[in-house]
Amino acid sequence: MIQIEDLKFQYPRAEFTLRLPQLVIESGQRVAIVGPSGCGKTTLLNLISGITLPRVGTVTVCGEEVSAMSDASRRNFRIAKIGMVFQQFELVEYLDVLSNILLPFSINSTLSKSSEVRCRAIEFAEAMGLKEKLARRPAQLSQGEQQRVAICRALITEPGVVLADEPTGNLDPENKRRILDLIFQLAEKQNQTLIVVTHDMGILSGFDRVIDFEEMRFSNTDKESSDAAHGAVGEQI
Repeated sequence: MIQIEDLKFQYPRAEFTLRLPQLVIESGQRVAIVGPSGCGKTTLLNLISGITLPRVGTVTVCGEEVSAMSDASRRNFRIAKIGMVFQQFELVEYLDVLSNILLPFSINSTLSKSSEVRCRAIEFAEAMGLKEKLARRPAQLSQGEQQRVAICRALITEPGVVLADEPTGNLDPENKRRILDLIFQLAEKQNQTLIVVTHDMGILSGFDRVIDFEEMRFSNTDKESSDAAHGAVGEQI
């Protein structure tokens, strides 16, 4: 389960402010987050993963209060328990495809890189249409291929939570459907909580829940203003 309580976040020297009185996402749910650019969708993923800390409030993931952890603890927790697909992919340029997929096992001492893990990485790559490109570097891949490598890397640790920021943005329609189906199958098989930020309205039917983040934010802001005037408690989402 992911639970956010009384959260307030603001970037330094910026007007953007994010307020969430409460957000609960149940274990195993497949959730899509939609909304225009700049409304805070990526910021929410960063808060859930512990990349960013709230100014006020708590963020709890898989029973662990991520917002209270040290920087090192958050990093280890993120690598071991959360699979992340970044919008910019964040692949390591000097590593080949297979090494990029296995990267979490190279940077976290709590993870063991076994022959089973290596076989799983190759299986994921094959399912993503990358089997013949395991020895290539990111610069030798198309944008869509780089995105598929990033998805494999996010799934390789079999995390409890997968956070994906526009994971289909660079994929053609055929690959988009195939790879989404694979992500959904793996999420269901491993009872993973899947949270996907997307602008693609065509993929929403595959999710258990769709959150319009701009609508949520403005609803919260309006409610907060009303509660301040009447001395009431913030609305739950």
